[in-house]
Amino acid sequence: MTNSSVFSEPPQVVINSLIDYKKLEQQEYIDIWNREESREKCLGEQIYNEFLQTAKPRAGSSVLDIGCGTGRGGLNLAVFGKLNVTYVDFAPNCLDKDIVPMLETQKHTLRFMEGNITEPIKDNAAYGYCVDVIEHLTPDDIDKALDNCLKACQHVFFCMSTKIYKYEWWLEKFNSRDCVVHWSDNSGDYCKVYATAWADGTDIVDIGVVNTDDEIVKNNVLHNISLGIQQVKPYPTNDIEAMIVGGGPSVESNIEKIRQLRESGVKLITINGAYKWCIDKGLSPSALIIVDARPFNVKFTKPIIEDCKYFIASQCDPALFEGLPKERTYIWHTGAELIGAILREKYEHWWHTPGGSTALLRAIPLFRMLGFKRFHLFGCDSCLDEEKHHAYEQKENDGDAVVPVNVGGKIFYCNPWMVSQAQEFITLIEHLGDEIELEIYGGLLRHILEIGATHANIKEI
Repeated sequence: MTNSSVFSEPPQVVINSLIDYKKLEQQEYIDIWNREESREKCLGEQIYNEFLQTAKPRAGSSVLDIGCGTGRGGLNLAVFGKLNVTYVDFAPNCLDKDIVPMLETQKHTLRFMEGNITEPIKDNAAYGYCVDVIEHLTPDDIDKALDNCLKACQHVFFCMSTKIYKYEWWLEKFNSRDCVVHWSDNSGDYCKVYATAWADGTDIVDIGVVNTDDEIVKNNVLHNISLGIQQVKPYPTNDIEAMIVGGGPSVESNIEKIRQLRESGVKLITINGAYKWCIDKGLSPSALIIVDARPFNVKFTKPIIEDCKYFIASQCDPALFEGLPKERTYIWHTGAELIGAILREKYEHWWHTPGGSTALLRAIPLFRMLGFKRFHLFGCDSCLDEEKHHAYEQKENDGDAVVPVNVGGKIFYCNPWMVSQAQEFITLIEHLGDEIELEIYGGLLRHILEIGATHANIKEI
């Protein structure tokens, strides 16, 4: 990742508001693509492999070829990357004549959508591919186009000419946005950037329910963000393995595997009471995450140990922050609508961590935002083992109702919150499937992953 503070903009062109500039511009591009000589060179066709090598998208992933032009670049992505490509372009006649019939014959892989990237793109995808496009816009429209591309796609590969705007100028454009620049290259006449958007996460999922009175949550947030605790912010993707350990009953049978992974250097992320359970087992957690706003959660932060980092949601009871080492404590935000106004007022930049109604369903996106993508899940069962809801005593869940659930022909016994977690887990995987690698040890969530369960597969008996 390259950073720069260099910034310079050329004078802007003032357009007469009485002129329908967009229509004139569209007609200009239609005229361009009516000329055969305009089709001789297609940069997207030449550098598609750089995108595949940099992004490493999984086969079957969705891609928007933004400003697709001839379509040859997107076709290479579909053929060699085995990706599902949506062409997006201002000019409806841009695609080569031999590609147009493929929109019908290969419609499971290729489709076309007319769109102006200076306006919100009416589709979304895991990846974006935008080559030799945005440098032709005015500075104001460049800002709009960048924002629209990063909103429509979680990851975007850009390639821009540096003849007018230099490499440093482009990097400043990206560095001023809520995105992570994983890689950039200043090669000859072109600047290339691979970036991940993380503005608010609403394109992922946000189905969590706050179990505490709204006024209490607001007061918690106001107090906690006044403490000067460092915020969680996005980081570039890494290849570091991490395990997330929850308190489900199956964690007991996997203690040796957890120990083995920890000794090999795998990061140990703990949820709530699993933190102390790990410590009692002689395991040293790398991190603790808590999202629940109820006061009793303060017990989960004890004892405080060396080298552990504490990730506490801004909505949590203030007592959770007391005594934690400030240099190893991080505050993060669920993005709940009721606290959004507070955050916008108090922070110049803040990042929403999406997810569901449990700490596990926030932990996965939270640590994905921190750059992790390879996870082992232990004790993340979402079901009972006989009558046990946790591997350790947790009286708050004693007496919870038990519901038999049929999932793809197999019966599991669950507390109601476990059923909700399982359903929300499916939603999370639907949105993050291309972004993470999961191995789950035991329980209902493992079964869901093994059979590719959908919401329809989860039936209460």
